[in-house]
This record gives sequence, structure tokens and C-alpha cells, in this order.
Amino acid sequence: MSNLWLVIRREYLTRVRRRSFILATLLTPVGLALFVVIANAVFSYENDDVKRIAVIDDGNLFQGALPDENGLYFRFVDQPLNELREHPEDNRDFSGILVIPEVTNPRSRNFRVQLFSDETLSIDAQSRIKRRVADALRDYKIEALEIDQSTLASLDTDVNISVRSLTATAEGESDDRSMAAAIGAGIGTVMGFLMYISVFVYGMMVMRSVMEEKTNRIVEVVISSVRPFTLLLGKIIGVGALGLTQVLAWMIMIPGLLFLVGLFFGLDAEPSQMPNSPDIDPEEMQSMVAKLAGGLSDLNWWLILPCFILYFLGGYFMYAALFAAVGSAMGDDMGESQTLTIPITIPVILAFYIMMAAIQNPNSSLAVWSSIFPLFAPIVMPARLAFDPPLWQVALSLVVVFLFAALMVWMASRIYRIGILNYGKKSSLKDMGRWITAKY
Repeated sequence: MSNLWLVIRREYLTRVRRRSFILATLLTPVGLALFVVIANAVFSYENDDVKRIAVIDDGNLFQGALPDENGLYFRFVDQPLNELREHPEDNRDFSGILVIPEVTNPRSRNFRVQLFSDETLSIDAQSRIKRRVADALRDYKIEALEIDQSTLASLDTDVNISVRSLTATAEGESDDRSMAAAIGAGIGTVMGFLMYISVFVYGMMVMRSVMEEKTNRIVEVVISSVRPFTLLLGKIIGVGALGLTQVLAWMIMIPGLLFLVGLFFGLDAEPSQMPNSPDIDPEEMQSMVAKLAGGLSDLNWWLILPCFILYFLGGYFMYAALFAAVGSAMGDDMGESQTLTIPITIPVILAFYIMMAAIQNPNSSLAVWSSIFPLFAPIVMPARLAFDPPLWQVALSLVVVFLFAALMVWMASRIYRIGILNYGKKSSLKDMGRWITAKY
């Protein structure tokens, strides 16, 4: 036990003092804050590409009622198209000429206009012209077909679903669950994505640690006094503690930097300040906030948070052990890692896609069995926790994950004890399988 603690302490302190770790921990929040500033500047950038379009309305459909918008201006002209094309000096101020034919059948759903331009109009400019013509043509059809505006508007109905529990509730107690599915999907996505990223990042970190010690021949000295299993387990725990330190640092720094960015750059996420956003009724907004708060309070946090931590630990130990085994089998060519890590990365990627399907249908057969299968469970089951899966499925999944993680650590230690001292030879998956059953 003392040797295990020494290995954990050495692995943690050696890496936490590295300049690369310190820079990554400090610069990642700074880079995120910079990304927020740049993204806000890009989305708030006003279009300075001005397009002036001459409009020839042959059918006198719009009567000059083609509204302008940011960077796009329409001007109705009385000259025929042939005359404008024969005298290009008269239309040099225009980016194009839009010819709108006469509507022969107001009930037709197809309408073709022509746009003449020597410039290469952007896709955005073309779509905005199309949208403006479509809106104006809709108003023309409403008037031509003598349709009452209020009657037409009444056809559009907002349908709200209020999902309530079948079981009786106390008087005055709200059982509205209309936000449960959306909140569950959001929480499931975040938790599954965090598991996906953590498995890849910190599993690869363990593999690089093993490869560095093997390349530098440090392990030849260390393994003379420490059992391979103890060395591998200490390395996995030490790197895991290092990753936890980095995550905690980011959890403190990122919100603080985002607050400072919003304070100094005037970023405001209130809906009333967002460009092109419709007016929101304060009472409706208050009702939405109340529903959101109620949905969050109704979630079984007593199950979600502890299980997420357990799945994180089980998934980390499982995949970190596999990555460590691959790292110990590396030869002098670092490019071998791409071939040997494919069998590890494929289940992680498949689990991520299954997680997205499980969020849409959390009780489907695919979601249920994938959340029990040990290679998929650490990513799929956390995404289902917000949807109240049966407790027996959660318990069975946790037991399977931890048993499989223990098996993977044992198998990785068997590969590690031989592979870490195997130099100058390219190892294959077949060799690694033979090392598992080899005797000392």
C-alpha cells in the first residue's frame, strides 16, 4: 500500500509541475473567453455588403411594397429589361435586376422570378431576395383570393402539452412535467459528452505516461522495487487525480473569466437585448422560469450525481487500463499507437452515438442493453439517469461496469509486466493476448 501511494504521489507531482500542464490549465479558460468574445463580435457584425436591386414588376403585383432590409435595397423601375441591358451605364448603381412576371394563377404554388446580375451574389443575398419576394407574393395572394387576414391568422395555433403524473398529488402541489423531457435531454447530453471527452483525454494521458517511461528506460529502475500491478494502478490513479485537479481549476476559472468578459465587453444574454428577437411577455417568461425551476427540482438528483461519479470512476479505470496496456506494448515507432488504439476508440465512438439515440428514446431496447453493456454503459447510462430508469437497471449496470473495470485493470497489468520491458519489437494484439496468460 505504501508503494502504491508513492507511485500515485510521484505520478501526480511530476506532471502537475510541468510547464505544459500549467499552461494548458491556465490558457484553456483564456482561450474559451477569447472564443466567446470573437463569436459575439462575429454574430453582432453588421453586414456592410450593400446590394441594390432594380425591380421590374411586370404584373404590378407589389406596387412598390418590397421592403428593404439590412444591406439589401429594392428600387422599382419602369424601364423594360431590354432597354436596361442595352444601356448598362444606366444601371451601374445596381447589383442586379429582378424581373417579376405576372401571376396567372393565384392558387399556384410555383412562381419563378429572374435575377440578372454580372456580380456573383452570395447565397445569403439570394436567399434574402427569395424570402422578400415570397413574403410580398403571399400578401398579394391573400388580397387576390379575398382571404380575411384575421381568419388566416387564426389557423396558426400554438399547442402546449402539459404532462402530469397519474398518481394523485397533494392539494396545491404542482405536478406539471412538461419540461421534464427537455431538461432530461439537456442534462443527459452534457453528462454523456463529459464522459466521452474525459475517457479520451485522460485515457490518452495515461498511455503517453506509460510510453514516456518506457522510452526513457525509467521503468526498468522503478519496476525492480514495485510490482507491475501496483505501478500501473498508481499511474492510473495519479493521472486521474491530475485530471480532477485540472477540471476543478477550470470550474473555478471559466465562470470567473466569462463574468469578466461580459462585464468589460458588455455582453448581455438577456432575450430583450438580443438582436431580431421578438418581444417576450414578462408573465410568459416568469412562467417559463418557474417551469424550468420546477423541472430541475423534480429530478432525482440523489441518484444522478452519485451515479455520475461512479460511472466516471468505472469508465475511467476501464479505458485508462486499456490505454495503459497499449502504451506498454508500444515499440520505438510512436505511430503504432494509432493501430493499437483503434479497438479501444471504436467502442467509445459507438457509445457516443448510442447515447444520442438513447436521449431521444431512453427506454428503447438499444438504450437499455447498451447501458448495461460494460464498454458502453459509462457513457450511455449517465444520459438516461435524468429519465428515471428502473433502479435494477442502474444497479446491474454499475455492478457490471466495476467488475469489468477490475478485470480490465488486471488484464492490463498482465500485459504491462511484459510489454513495458519489451524493446525493439513491434507488438500486435495477438502478442498482447498471449501476454495475459503468460506465466512469470
